[in-house]
Amino acid sequence: NSMKNKDNQSAQESNPRCPDSSAFKQQKLPAWKPKLTASTVLSSFFVIGLFCLLVGICLILSARSVNEIQIDYSDVCLNCSKLRESSSNWDKECNCFAHFTLQENMPGDIFMYYRLQNFYQNHRRYVLSRSDAQLLGQDVNIQNSYCAPFATYPNGTPMAPCGAIANSMFNDTVQLFYYVNSSTAIQVPLLKNGNSWWSDKNVKFRNPTSYNLSSAFAGTARPPYWQKPAYLLDEKDERNNGYINDDLIVWMRVSAFATFRNLYRRLSRTNQFADGLPAGNYTFHITYNFPVTKFQGKKQLVLSTITWSGGSNLFLGIAYTVSGAVIVLAGFVIAAIHLKRRKKKTYFQRHPK
Repeated sequence: NSMKNKDNQSAQESNPRCPDSSAFKQQKLPAWKPKLTASTVLSSFFVIGLFCLLVGICLILSARSVNEIQIDYSDVCLNCSKLRESSSNWDKECNCFAHFTLQENMPGDIFMYYRLQNFYQNHRRYVLSRSDAQLLGQDVNIQNSYCAPFATYPNGTPMAPCGAIANSMFNDTVQLFYYVNSSTAIQVPLLKNGNSWWSDKNVKFRNPTSYNLSSAFAGTARPPYWQKPAYLLDEKDERNNGYINDDLIVWMRVSAFATFRNLYRRLSRTNQFADGLPAGNYTFHITYNFPVTKFQGKKQLVLSTITWSGGSNLFLGIAYTVSGAVIVLAGFVIAAIHLKRRKKKTYFQRHPK
């Protein structure tokens, strides 16, 4: 050891780039190396595999217990979609209705989603087309090259918010009505607020500071495809207006796939809806603003309950189940190979040449 230390010291003197003669830098720290035997490896395989199988089965059963109904209104509102495709009709209001029936009660917390098909949000330029500084309320007049061509109007007026993501925001207005009898319908109370992530609502999005919201957005204009400016997204609730509007926040979190769903509303469990949605006839009253025929898209409205594992999504359960099955199968294959080799080794030990 003394000779090695002297060699290291002499090497350091001759080469200043040589590591210090320490246990860490010379990789001499004490370490624990497990001794893997056939029994420990096989038991680990079977325990992990059975655990994954159990978790996967529980997740699948939980997802299948979710009560969910999907209403496709693309064809029902086809005339409105064609009307909206023309820029000359952009300011004209178009309403349509989608009727459905709940055969059984839908108890518990009810969540309303909008589901889009064939709408790609994963294009690189689309994902980057936003200004996080602007959405933080730092400067409503910010000039961001990523937002182009939805940064400013030809006369130089900046868009607020800028970018392709905000400009393409889902802006259909949906109301749900419940028929108490064949002639009387009441509106189902739905919550607009509290539908976004806490971190988004309280950290990533802020309104510009001013004595009122309209003055904060002075000198800017709404994106081209919007019907109203940002400070009028929810005039009734200041906590859900401007850049901290839940619909805007939810939309700004882009999806990785062409078919996705976003949370739109939650059921307010009051009066006769305290226990959820009762069985009966319902109608969606839709103010159509989001055309999809140009890109051969589809739109659905989804009413769903949730469980401890989330909504009706089988992917995670199937992934756990397949992984568990593969691990258990690999354990059996390794066990068979081990037994075969051990048997062969025992034979040669008993019958040496």
